[in-house]
Amino acid sequence: MDEVSYAATLARLVEHQVGSLFPDFERPYALDPQHVRAALARTNFCVSHVRGFRGAQFDHLVSGQYATFLYYLANTMWQAGAHGPDVTRLFLLNKALNGIDLFYEIAMPPVFLIGHTVGMVFAKADYGDHCIFHQGCTVGRNGDDRPTLERGVILYPNASVVGGCHVRENTVLSLGVQLLNTDTPGDCIVFPGEHGKVVFKPITEYYAERYLTRA
Repeated sequence: MDEVSYAATLARLVEHQVGSLFPDFERPYALDPQHVRAALARTNFCVSHVRGFRGAQFDHLVSGQYATFLYYLANTMWQAGAHGPDVTRLFLLNKALNGIDLFYEIAMPPVFLIGHTVGMVFAKADYGDHCIFHQGCTVGRNGDDRPTLERGVILYPNASVVGGCHVRENTVLSLGVQLLNTDTPGDCIVFPGEHGKVVFKPITEYYAERYLTRA
């Protein structure tokens, strides 16, 4: 199926899902084809960098890819000036289908990877390119303090980055690590330590390249 036809199919799918789960009884839900095509192009670019997919194009039956597409679609609409229920219902659809809280105003990078969607929460933080997120992870604010994630940061399952954290490039948060108002030196794996503190282990490998091509 060519990209134009696939975009039309995706539009019908999303319109049906939104209309079924979050109906507006006064009018049907309808997407702008230009927004769908733009979101599809963004998703294809992102997916093409995932090593596990070997350069494949977006497949809406892969849940992490579909969650990425729904975010890009909502974000594309918002950037084009759409506000209110139409774009909010897309955010809610992604949350309902995939268990992910990723608001359309958040500026996600051109390439990132959602490993498994369930239980993910993303605050309005600063996200670098080529970051990788696994199930149960949280990027959250603490009052007015929000994290900054540089390029190539990985959050393994149930890891959290909350508050005024500067997570430098090539930082890997191991299972269940809770990083609160704490910076990382980069090029490290973060492990849980004693009394709520964390331990940094230096690394020389660029871990994000296990998942994503750097180019």
